Amino acid sequence: MSSIYEERRAQLKAYLTNNDIGTAMISSPANVYYYTGFNSDPHERFMALVIDTNADETVLFVPALDKDAAIQDSDIAKIIPISDQEEPFEVVKNTIDSIAKSVGIEAKVLSYYRYNSLLTFFPQVEVVDVQPFINTQRMKKSKEEIAHLRKAIEIIEKVLAEGIKKVEIGMTEAELTAELEFLMRKFGADAPSFSTIVLTGEKAALPHGSPGERKIQKGDYLLIDFGVVKDGYCSDTTRTFIVGEASDEQKKIYDIVRKSNQAGINAVQAGVPLKTFDIAARNVISDNGYGEYFNNRVGHGLGIEVHEEPSVHQNNEQIAEAGLVFTIEPGIYIPGHGGVRIEDTVYINEEGKVEVLSSFPRELQVL
Repeated sequence: MSSIYEERRAQLKAYLTNNDIGTAMISSPANVYYYTGFNSDPHERFMALVIDTNADETVLFVPALDKDAAIQDSDIAKIIPISDQEEPFEVVKNTIDSIAKSVGIEAKVLSYYRYNSLLTFFPQVEVVDVQPFINTQRMKKSKEEIAHLRKAIEIIEKVLAEGIKKVEIGMTEAELTAELEFLMRKFGADAPSFSTIVLTGEKAALPHGSPGERKIQKGDYLLIDFGVVKDGYCSDTTRTFIVGEASDEQKKIYDIVRKSNQAGINAVQAGVPLKTFDIAARNVISDNGYGEYFNNRVGHGLGIEVHEEPSVHQNNEQIAEAGLVFTIEPGIYIPGHGGVRIEDTVYINEEGKVEVLSSFPRELQVL
């Protein structure tokens, strides 16, 4: 019985063959994991899955220190280690000898340095970007992938429920961040999926601000945007709270964002352009007079990476289809005042209907 990774590679091979691309060199760690089951960050070292369709050969090149882990985790029969002293493409050449003239690469991943090294050892090659095909393949999530995503979301929601009990006036953003990241590990996360965002008061107007030494005060907005990685899949959740007592303006802004979030979710279905979901959420904020304070897209794909395809913005004409997973995260950010974001993860199921994978309450909570 073939593995899910074999099936994915078979789809990629068919694409390569149909487009006269003789070899693919996949070097994004997320894509290597998607096609092999081996999940690793090689840092500056070379790692690549090389698929030669002409010779019908598949080779996984890994840093020497990762060889045993790759053997254990991947389903690739031929794994070649590369030591720190070796020139990676010399090892590739000694292993494969000649590769096809047309080589599929990920344009956003292959650095200029690596490209020049490739040409040094294989001067005849011409590179072709296969990233769009891989993105399309990865966008449609299987039932197994949805199960992994549900687990990552379940963990982060446990962390949030427990973490907000730790909030105290006088505590710094950095201190609360530390509490939350401790809870991630306690509840079984493999790692944070990105740098945890904890912003208070006027700093909540910075969509991607960094937690610092600002102390939590009564009447503050408290925006928490974070996620975890579990078994190779990411979660990404945002909730905004008010500390102590909420003003009428804070309640109003929160309510608009909550309605915007719900409008975005309600719009989600297969068969319509992705922009539909952004516009539905954006209209609620614009119609209430806060349009200038919502200046980012409403959502992004989620899976092995915390930001992947599709990008859910107001100009994306791509048609939504079953299997897509993405966030709905409208916000209002008023400089000098503060901001509110509510972020949920949604899935378009086999019937083409929306399923909300998040379950943490969206009603305003005053801590």
